[in-house]
Amino acid sequence: MLQARNREEFRDEVVRFGRALGFDMVSAVAVIDHGIGRSEFVVVDNTPREFLGVFNDPRAMQRDPVMQHCKRQSLPIIWDQGTYTSQGQGELWEEQARFGYQTGIAMALHLPEGKHFMLGVDRDRALPGDRHELTRVVADLQLFAVHALDAALRVLLPDASGQDSPPLTPRELEALRWTMEGKTAWEVGSILGITERTAVLHLNNAMRKLGSVNKHQAVLKALRLGLIR
Repeated sequence: MLQARNREEFRDEVVRFGRALGFDMVSAVAVIDHGIGRSEFVVVDNTPREFLGVFNDPRAMQRDPVMQHCKRQSLPIIWDQGTYTSQGQGELWEEQARFGYQTGIAMALHLPEGKHFMLGVDRDRALPGDRHELTRVVADLQLFAVHALDAALRVLLPDASGQDSPPLTPRELEALRWTMEGKTAWEVGSILGITERTAVLHLNNAMRKLGSVNKHQAVLKALRLGLIR
């Protein structure tokens, strides 16, 4: 995903990953807000042609409980028919189920300055019944979303990707380097001779300066900008 050079390569990687997880349909949406009522959307998906009318209908999006969840939260949502019927949108589920959208997982990452990234995987059969297996699938999707977000801003919204290197302090860079090595905040603090709380502060500052949603994305962006190696 990090090597994707254009929209087509980005789409191929997103679809490949979704299918590797066991999902036939995948959608990735990069959004940047330009003001009240003015948002730029770039959608990459493999939506069936016959379903595009419903998929792109803004009125359906406003009623869709999965979309409404993603607009407000960053936690993944595991959805099925019950998600829609509980919100009085059973007909909407019936309409999309005809095209294979019967259940799935969706999540959103919300960044500073009105940037958002949504990732959803869908299929026409039930999700794994084993709780541990389902947890693994959700965790894989979350980790992939971090990589996909960085690529989406670079490939789909290049003007919003923030290519300039921000001024990170030596301590912030050290914290990112050790995080890249898989160290926890407590371990970073021990290595640098500082408290865990101070290590977390350095990581949070680095995340904020890099416009990242978590420390993993901050490491990826720092690597791409050449701040750490």
